[in-house]
Amino acid sequence: MIRRISLVLSLFFACLGAQDAAYGHALQPGYASLEQVGDNTWQVYWRKPDVSGRPMPIDLSLPAGCAPQTGPLATAREGAWEAWWTAVCDGPFAGGTVSIPGLEKTRTDVLVRISPMESTTVSLRLTAAEPAAIVPANPSSLDVFTAYVGLGFEHILEGWDHLLFLFALLVLIRDFWRMVGAVTAFTVAHSLTLAAATLGWIALPPAPVEAVIALSIVFLASEIALSGDGRARLSQSAPWLVTFAFGLLHGLGFAGALKEIGLPQSDIPLALLAFNVGVEAGQLAFVVAALAVLTLISRLLLKGPLLAYRPVSLMMAYAIGSLSSFWLIERIMSFGPA
Repeated sequence: MIRRISLVLSLFFACLGAQDAAYGHALQPGYASLEQVGDNTWQVYWRKPDVSGRPMPIDLSLPAGCAPQTGPLATAREGAWEAWWTAVCDGPFAGGTVSIPGLEKTRTDVLVRISPMESTTVSLRLTAAEPAAIVPANPSSLDVFTAYVGLGFEHILEGWDHLLFLFALLVLIRDFWRMVGAVTAFTVAHSLTLAAATLGWIALPPAPVEAVIALSIVFLASEIALSGDGRARLSQSAPWLVTFAFGLLHGLGFAGALKEIGLPQSDIPLALLAFNVGVEAGQLAFVVAALAVLTLISRLLLKGPLLAYRPVSLMMAYAIGSLSSFWLIERIMSFGPA
């Protein structure tokens, strides 16, 4: 039975790695910025994700009174596809419909930020289920909060490396209160660097940050593999210290995603808080789901906790280590010239 469970879990991690490699930037959100620069003139910036070296088959469509409604062909730039154009619109955007044709066939979402000259900036989050929206005349702070909570929640659930880090913690730390302390330290740390990097107080190149995030998972995998030698590992005796240190790096990764999305200038603190709330909600949902699955397997198939079986935890260590090592090598190889 243990061998069968180990085989199933190995296949799961293999599929996870294949899915991550297949989608790449496809799960990153699209982004559009529409800024009014004259009475009827708008400067439009449109960025859509890259899918296997090609632009995702989605487009930005402006309200009916704008010409042109869609812009030129996007050009490749830093892992995405971008286009700029100037549109002339009859009247204000308020009451018009902004849509993303093709979004309903994808697994991503698009944030649209509309900045009129004499009114509040509007942030719209368009999804596969709702690829179009009417621009509100008087957007509320609740609209901004809701949009960025959703973006944060989806970002963490689509961030396989961050989720694998959390899962490795679940495998390594068996004591409930130690786990609570470790996750709390991780949360505090990445919240600090998320805010600092987003506000421009610190800046690091994204590629090395992503590589070190993968390295943090390799470290946890090695701790799991070596935890059966009878000696207390650093990550078990002082888990909060390890998770706080790595949480600082993961926060820089979250900040990179948030910078790509953009923040409404009139509501930066609120949007930053909302994105972080979304990330935390996503983390909590994942931890609860993972614990539920492990508990279910333990009760239905085994006589004790699944992770108490050394062969299972050792198999997980090698699976987590192999996948994170693959990510580490892949990200190091993607380093461009300085």
